[in-house]
Amino acid sequence: MPAATGTRAILRTLRQPDYGLYTLGNSVSLIGMWMQRVSVGWLTWELTHSATWLGAVAFADLFPTVFVGLVGGVAADRFDRVRIIMICQAIAMVLAAAMGVLTLAGHVTVGSLLVLVLLGGIVLGFNQPSRLALVSSLVPRENLTTAVAINSIVFNLARFVGPALAGLVIVAADVGWAFVANAFSYLAMLAALIAIRHRNPAAGRDRSAVRPARSGLVADIGAGLAYAARHPGIGPLLALHLVGSIMVRPVLELLPGFADHVFQGGADTLATLTSTVGVGAVIGGWLLARRTGTTGLVTLVLASTTGVSIGVLAFVATDTLWVGIASAGFLGGVMVASGVGLQTVVQLAVEPAMRGRVLSLHGLIFRGGPAVGALMMGTAGDFVGLRWPLAAGAVVGLAMVALVAMRRARLREAIERPDEQP
Repeated sequence: MPAATGTRAILRTLRQPDYGLYTLGNSVSLIGMWMQRVSVGWLTWELTHSATWLGAVAFADLFPTVFVGLVGGVAADRFDRVRIIMICQAIAMVLAAAMGVLTLAGHVTVGSLLVLVLLGGIVLGFNQPSRLALVSSLVPRENLTTAVAINSIVFNLARFVGPALAGLVIVAADVGWAFVANAFSYLAMLAALIAIRHRNPAAGRDRSAVRPARSGLVADIGAGLAYAARHPGIGPLLALHLVGSIMVRPVLELLPGFADHVFQGGADTLATLTSTVGVGAVIGGWLLARRTGTTGLVTLVLASTTGVSIGVLAFVATDTLWVGIASAGFLGGVMVASGVGLQTVVQLAVEPAMRGRVLSLHGLIFRGGPAVGALMMGTAGDFVGLRWPLAAGAVVGLAMVALVAMRRARLREAIERPDEQP
């Protein structure tokens, strides 16, 4: 019976017309994004064979969120989220097309690649809070947990399909065509957003939010930071998220180096590892989407975050490909459990008027943390190898879980009774 109930929750959420359209367009767009992400990593490695450059390009992709994410969060609370996403999607499409043309013409350099990736990172960093916050206006509150989990399933299905397609394109044709495919994939998301706007002009607004008098940009950002910092549930979990994103999560950005130097493979090995992470994540996301209620969410976040560190330790301890693949699959499952659990907690506990700004912090950590970590780990990897920096990071991650777990009773209270929190 619980399984049937969980499956019905997934189907009921997908039948929400606006959310169904969004999920369809998002699926295609994310496949293109993962094709490009894997292809950028492989092209960087082919151009430089340097872990430092690999980390630098990942940094350029992810770190701009630190600067523009908070501004994007204020925009998500002030303006129409659908319109923000549409504008950002259009700009990202142009950048992907430029990357493809340069590569196919033989004029791409690691410098030009870095600049285009940086511009794309700025666009995505500004866009992310609106995308995260939009979900709450597309489904009823009782379907929110399932909607967040479905988003993760879609993201990680794309993590499986995108790299597999990218590997085929790189081997059979040219890496530049993967960038062109990504440019076309943005059209699906734009079409879905236009349809949502036509069906429901109010879809970009959080109807439950009480809009305070508008203050300055800096004041709005400060209010969001202060709210998250003093919230007894959101604050500690975001701190845990920050440490894990910097110290553990960069294993994904450094997979091209592992595919080549550790497992002695090529683009097909990279695609296999990345796709296996996606398979594990889809399985983990499916199990979470069938879950109902908020009971046990804090325990879930702590246990799965522990599993991420253990998975990284297993991955870096071997040079046998099948063991690495198994570890990558496990990593995918526990990473998605940790990420979905944490985002669900934030979505349920946050005040609607603060949703965009607090979710911008989540997005800032999700993208900015791995950017810093990939740069650190990649640079260190050129001196001591890729394994030791990640192993040390996993140990730090385990220590942080232990610290946060000491407050788990208070965390549960803050999440299960959010109305009593600041």
